Formats: sequence, structure tokens, C-alpha cells
Amino acid sequence: MTERFSQWMNGTGPESDIVLSSRVRLARNLRGIPFPHRMNEEQGRAMLDAVGKAIDALDSRWNVHFRRLNDLSRLERQVLVEKHLVSPLLIQDPIRFEGVAVDDREDISIMVNEEDHLRIQVLLPGLQLEEAWQVANRLDDVLEQHLDFACDESRGYLTTWPTNLGTGLRASAMLHLPALVMTRQAPQVFTTLAQVGIVVRGLYGEGSEALGNIFQISNQVSLGLTEEELCRNLSAVAQQIVGRERGAREHLKSSAGLALADRVGRAWGILTNARVMTSHEALNLLSDVKLGIDLGLIQEPLPYAFPQLTVMTRPAFLQMEVGRDLAPEERDQIRASTLRTHLLGKH
Repeated sequence: MTERFSQWMNGTGPESDIVLSSRVRLARNLRGIPFPHRMNEEQGRAMLDAVGKAIDALDSRWNVHFRRLNDLSRLERQVLVEKHLVSPLLIQDPIRFEGVAVDDREDISIMVNEEDHLRIQVLLPGLQLEEAWQVANRLDDVLEQHLDFACDESRGYLTTWPTNLGTGLRASAMLHLPALVMTRQAPQVFTTLAQVGIVVRGLYGEGSEALGNIFQISNQVSLGLTEEELCRNLSAVAQQIVGRERGAREHLKSSAGLALADRVGRAWGILTNARVMTSHEALNLLSDVKLGIDLGLIQEPLPYAFPQLTVMTRPAFLQMEVGRDLAPEERDQIRASTLRTHLLGKH
């Protein structure tokens, strides 16, 4: 886990101006072992050992490395959340049984003993849900040669939450939707999505805020459809949202061009001149600047891809870059300095 940025953050892939990433996650549990919240210490240790051995047995081309969460520092654990490699829940109260495995490119991560024994996750840049599923499926097949997954003939893979029964698959796409928010179309779009079984969440998933106009959409249930159908359906929904966002952007540019240009210009001015900046403010201003660049209102390209900048300004990442814990006020100063330096091309 030594990469500065994960490969999914590189700003490439289909529809990458709006779709920041695609994720496929598979929930799996081992037969005969209680779910994580019911395990005792002996079962937890056995679980970690079994998963560690299965990952060690993977072919070297996977380059997946396993670590117990207790072996990572508090900052290292938080950076994994900020990079979207693990959930906030996994690191919320680490005791003895949590673990994580990540590959060299940080496209693949496996959470151990979160809500389920394993949550196998593949992250790719842009709209690549079906491609992410293909990678996750191959890895799932390889792991199943070493681990006995709990599966029922009628219910599919057995999971902690009934909504994950069946395939155990959760597909999601992370989208940057500033124009839908500015034109106040977002609530209507999200209500429509809920009616067709699509969940909308914030930047870090369930219970998190939609900072920087970034939202995650995902399927609500995984029973009754194949993995391919789930990924295909969500990809089609994401394409529709991309179309709505593009339409909203053109509407803003044609009907409120001066106000939009002023908003974007002010965001650029603050980012390149401020001496103190919170992480929330940074994400919101970067969102405005990204929109301005996409619409040709700012000619200067971003020094890093937008997803990289969103992670670069997060609290734990900043502290890992500096190499020490920082007080909140000091973080805000270093964040502002980092943004000024990079955006003005002085890095």
C-alpha cells in the first residue's frame, strides 16, 4: 500500500468527465463460521488465517498483499478510506479480526470481517462496470478454490444483510453531478432512481455526505438477477444520468453563462489565493473549477486528475504526505498551500 494514487483515480475511461469510477463488490462468507459480529476470538483468528493463506496462494500476477488492520497506523487506515479501498465501517472500531488485501495498482481490495467475512472489490476509472465485474469474477473463482463460501441453492450466497443475498454483488458508479445540483434537478432524478431500485449515497457510501457534488449510485438488491444483468442495468442508468448532467451543463452555459463563469472564476481565485482552507470547502471549489474546465470556461488544465485532487486534499492523506499528525488549523494551512502550489504550476 505504497502507491500515492490508486489507478482508478487517473481520470481515464469512458465518460470519465462525469463518471469518476466504477466499482463491483462481492460479499462472501465462509461456511460454518458465524458472521463477523457473532464471532469469538478463536473464530476471528481462524478466519484471518484462512483468508491470509488463500491470498498468499494467489498467482503472482494478482500482486495482492494482505495486512491485518491492527498492523496499520490510524492514518494508514484512514487513507485507505479516503482512497475508497475500504469502507469507513471497517476501520470504525478495529479490534482483532479485521484485515485488508490490496493489489499493487490499488484496483483490487478485499475487506476482511467488515459486515461479511470477505468483501471483494474492484475499482476502475470511468464507466467500466462490466469490466470490473470480469476482474472480480476471476478473483472470486480463484479464492473459491481455497475458501469454502456459504451458498444456498435457492438463496444464493449467504450474507449478513438480506439485500445482498443471491449474487452478493453490489455495483456502483461514482459521478460528478454539479450541474444537476445547481439546476435543482438532482432531487427529482434521485427520487426516480429510488423507484427503480437504485440507491444514491454520498462520497464515502452509506451515511456520508455528497461532498464536491460527488454521488454514488448502486443496485439495492442482488437476488433474482445475474451479475451481468446487474452491471448492465446500472451501467444503463449511469448513462442516462450522464445525459441529464450534460444537458444541465449546456442549459447553465446558455441561460446563465455570466453567473456560471463568475462562480467558476471565484472558485479558481479562492483556490489559488487562499491561505486557509477546510477539506469541505476545497472539494466544493474543486468541483466548480472542474465544471469550468469541462465547459471551456477555464483554459488551464488541472495538474492532476479530479479524483486525485479530491483525495490529495483529504485530512489523512495530507498528514501522510507531511509525515506527521497535524492539528486541524495546520492541516487547513497546508491544504491551501498545496492547492496554490499545484494549481499555479509551481509544483
